[in-house]
Parts: sequence; C-alpha cells; structure tokens
Amino acid sequence: MSLIAPQPGIMDIALYQGGAAHVDGVANVIKLSSNENPLGPSPKAVEAVRNSAAGIHRYPNTDHAPLRAAIGEMTGLNPEQIICGAGSDEIISFLCQAYAGPGDEVLHTEHGFAMYRISALAAGATPVEVRERDRITDVDALLAGCTERTKLVFVANPNNPTGTMICAAEIARLADGLPQQALLVLDGAYAEFVDGYDGGAALIAERDNVVMTRTFSKLYGLGGLRVGWGYGPQPIIDVLNRVRGPFNLSTTALLAAEAAIRDTDYVEHCRAQNSRWRAWLAKALAELGVPSDTSCANFILARFASQTEAEACDAYLQTQGLIVRRVAGYNLPNALRITVGDEIACRRVAAAVAAFKGGTA
Repeated sequence: MSLIAPQPGIMDIALYQGGAAHVDGVANVIKLSSNENPLGPSPKAVEAVRNSAAGIHRYPNTDHAPLRAAIGEMTGLNPEQIICGAGSDEIISFLCQAYAGPGDEVLHTEHGFAMYRISALAAGATPVEVRERDRITDVDALLAGCTERTKLVFVANPNNPTGTMICAAEIARLADGLPQQALLVLDGAYAEFVDGYDGGAALIAERDNVVMTRTFSKLYGLGGLRVGWGYGPQPIIDVLNRVRGPFNLSTTALLAAEAAIRDTDYVEHCRAQNSRWRAWLAKALAELGVPSDTSCANFILARFASQTEAEACDAYLQTQGLIVRRVAGYNLPNALRITVGDEIACRRVAAAVAAFKGGTA
C-alpha cells in the first residue's frame, strides 16, 4: 500500500464545477451560467491585450505597481494597501493559507461562494456553515457561530448566488462583534454593480480586522485573464504578499486590467445595461410565477415551486440553447441562477420560461 497521501481535508474537497458552456446537439447557445459580462471587455482592454503580445517573452513585474496605482487612482484607495491576484479566488486562498490552519475555523454563510469552504479545507482548517435568513446574510447568526477557534469570516456582499446584500451598518456591527483573533473578509466580486457602494473600504479605514476582495472578472469582463485584488490594513497586506508568488499575474492581464478600470465610460455603460435588463428580467419572470429576491448583482436567483420543477425548467432551457446554473450545491435546490445577458438573451429566457410554465414546452 502506498504511503503517499494528501494532507487531511484535501479529499473532503469536492471538485469545483464551473458554469457549463455547451449543450450537445444544440446550436446558437447563450451561456448564462457564469455571471460574465455579455457586452465583453472594454475595447481599450482588448487593445492592451493586443499590444502586449510582442513582449510576452519577458517576465511581468512582480509588484504590480502600475495596476495598483490605477486602482488607487480610480477608487481613492492607498495602492500600498492593495494586493493583486489571479482572480479574487487567489486572494481568498492567500487569506486561508496565511491565517487559518489545523484547529482553526473559517465561517461562511449557507449560500456562500464555494471557494470559502474549498480554501479553508486546503489550508487544513475547518469550514463552518452558518444559516442565512430568507437568503440574506444574518449577522446575529454569524456572531453566534464564532468561537475561540474562529480565524476568518467570509461574507459576500452582494452574495453569490442569491444576489442579496446587507447594509454598511450591519457589516460594521459584524466587524465590531467578532472575536479579537478573527478577520472579516468582505467578498466584493459584485460590488461594482451597486451604485455608490465602496465594497467596505470605509470600514477598513477605521478598523484593523476587515479585508475586502474584488475582481475584474464580472463587470470588467476579464474573466478569461484572471485578475483580482484585495484591500486591507497594511500589516495584513504585507502578510499576504509573503505567500503570493512573484509572477502570479501575466503582463497581458496586468495591462488589460489597468486599461479596463480606467475606461470609466465603458464601465458606466455596462453597469447601466445590467441594471436595465436585470429589472426587466426579474419582472418578466415574476409575472410568470417565478419570483426572485431583489438582486444587487448581474444575475437573478429564480425560485421555483420545487427542485423537480427547477430541474425540469433547466432541462427545457437547454433545449432552447439557454445555459443557466443549478444551485442545489449552494443549498438552493428549488432555484436557478440566471446571468443577466443582453436584450436578446433576456428576451429569449423570458420566452422560454413562459413556454415551459404554459405547458407548451
């Protein structure tokens, strides 16, 4: 028998399943399963990618200084307190690697992003699932779930896959109520879709126990390049940089992200289009008897009467070339997460659900 074995906890990790992109035998497929920007990246980001090609034989810079400076310029944050990673997933992994281990606990909500559990187990820590209240983060439940072993508390705001969020006062109450050894991580992957929301930056300026993560994969349309960033107290960012690989982001990714965040006109256009068609799709589905909570992100969590109905609707949507996301793995078996696409995609979804609900499917 081989004595080669992984660390404890690794085999408890279920393989992450990304959103599907193809349906066998179906043409003209629209992918609405991964919350991607249907309008694509900024043309300026695309140009930056093209211009980077001639220099790909050179290693990228190790400190990401130009991108951190651009983020700081566009957000008003101190670039020295920013760390960049291969998507915000990598920042989450850094946090677990640096601050949690065997004997420690990592809290997350029952409908929270799968990478919280995965990264905790990979670090040897114990993930602890805390209930939500009607698909909304419950601060009291999180505080009650804390123990002397709690090291990290992950809260996505807005949350994925529910689309719901809690207010700044509730987040502050959570941060102030945590045990002294615990760090609050605010996952802001969808923060840019909320007008006037800073993702928790103001809280971080006043506290030493809060960090936020952000991504270029959603609103900025750079999911294929894997660029994310984190912001927090200087001592914590210094720790995370000690476990970050020196060349974790390519030159192409760095240049594209810098161009994307500076193209404010395109960002506002994408945000406005998402807001318009999110409201339209939610209303259209509600009129068909498929409700959803008010979404603050770029997707809708469509709720059905049962798991059977949700799965049957998903199967029918696939026959119509529409790929959405089942979320039973997020403890939401009666729901489907539907990315807000462009006008054509939204109208196709509404028409297909109408056909399904009307029995014409």
